Amino acid sequence: MKTINDFNFKDKKALIRVDFNVPLDDQLKVADDTRIAAAKPTIIKVLEDGGSCILMSHLGRPKGVQEEFSLKHILNDVEQIIGVETIFVSDCIGEEAQTAADNLKPGQILLLENLRFYKEEEAGDKTFAEKLSKLGDIYVNDAFGTAHRAHASTAVIAQFFPDKKCFGYLMEQEIQSIKKVMETGEKPVLAVLGGAKVSSKITIIENILDKVDHLIIGGGMTFTFVKAQGGNIGESICEDDKMELALEILKKARAKNVKVHLPVDVVAADAFSNDANTQIVKVAHIPDGWQGLDAGPESIQNFHDVVLQCKTILWNGPLGVFEMENFAKGTIELGNAIAEATKNGAFSLVGGGDSVAAVKQFGFEDKVSYVSTGGGAMLESLEGKTLPGIAAILE
Repeated sequence: MKTINDFNFKDKKALIRVDFNVPLDDQLKVADDTRIAAAKPTIIKVLEDGGSCILMSHLGRPKGVQEEFSLKHILNDVEQIIGVETIFVSDCIGEEAQTAADNLKPGQILLLENLRFYKEEEAGDKTFAEKLSKLGDIYVNDAFGTAHRAHASTAVIAQFFPDKKCFGYLMEQEIQSIKKVMETGEKPVLAVLGGAKVSSKITIIENILDKVDHLIIGGGMTFTFVKAQGGNIGESICEDDKMELALEILKKARAKNVKVHLPVDVVAADAFSNDANTQIVKVAHIPDGWQGLDAGPESIQNFHDVVLQCKTILWNGPLGVFEMENFAKGTIELGNAIAEATKNGAFSLVGGGDSVAAVKQFGFEDKVSYVSTGGGAMLESLEGKTLPGIAAILE
C-alpha cells in the first residue's frame, strides 16, 4: 500500500483529492470544518517537502454550475485551518486551471472549483479524468468520504499516474482503522449497531458475524428483533417484513458463537416528542400507544459491562433518539463506556453519520481511538465491499 510517506514532493505538484464536502449555513459559511482539518496533515507534508498542492473536491449535489455550491465559499476556512494563503481558480479543468497549476510555486496551494459542476465527474468520464491528471505530478487520494464512488477524480484518474499515486494520511488511517476492526483487532471484538432500520444494516451484520465476539443491537432496529421473538412493542418503529431476517441473524450468531445483546428495558414515550410522558418498561412489554425511544437503565448497565470486556470496538449508530434531550442518555452512557474502555487500552472506531454526530455533540471525539470521516464509504467497507477509490491506488 503506497502512502504519502513513500514520496518526496520536493519541486513536485501534488494533485490531492480531498473531501471538502462540508455543510454550509444559510449565509454560505462553513458549519462544520472537520473534513478540512482532517486533510491538513497530508497538505502540510507536501509543503514541508518543498512541493505544492492542487486541491480538488466536490461540494454538495449541484445540477451544473450553481453559485451556492462554489468552493470559493470555503476558501477562507481552508486558509485559516491550513495556515497558508490559498489561490482559488473558478474552474477545475481547461486553460484557466492549467495555467494556475503550471504557475504554482513550491509552498503554494491551489484550490480548484467544484468537480461536480461537470457531469463527467460522477459519470467517471475518462477524458475528464485525463484533463484533471495534467494538473499535477503525483496523485494523492485523501478523500475517504468518496472512496466508495467510481468517479473521475477518485477512481478513474489513478490510471494516469501508474507509478506516482498514493494514499494521504487520512485515507491511510481510515483503511488501517477498519482493518483493525475487521481483521487484526485484539479480541474480544465488539460491534455496536444502532439506528432505525435493520434493512440498512443487514449486509454489515452478515459480514461482521465472522469477525466479532459480541454484537450490541440498539436504537429503532431493536424492535424488529423483539417483535420477531414475540414481544409486544406498542407503537415502536418496526420493519415487519424484516422479522424473519432478524430471527435468521440471531440463529447465525448462535451458530458462530457470537453473543448478541439486545436492550432488556427501554424509556417508552406516549408520543414522538421531547415533552412526551415517559416510563421505563421491559422491552418486550411496551404498552399499546407507547413507543421505545431510548435504552433503559438496566440495558445501559448491561451494555457498559459488555463494552468494558472488549479490546476492539466498532460503534455505528445511536441507542436512542439522542437528538431529543430526554432520549439521549443511552447514547451518552454508551459513549462514556467506550471512552472508558479506550482509556483502558481498547481500540475504538466510530463511524456512520448519526454516531459521528453524537460523538461530536457529546464531546467524545478525543476520547475514542478514531472517528471515521466517511459515512457511506465506511459502511460499504464494513459490508466487505471493495471501494473503487481504494482499489485504484492499490492496482
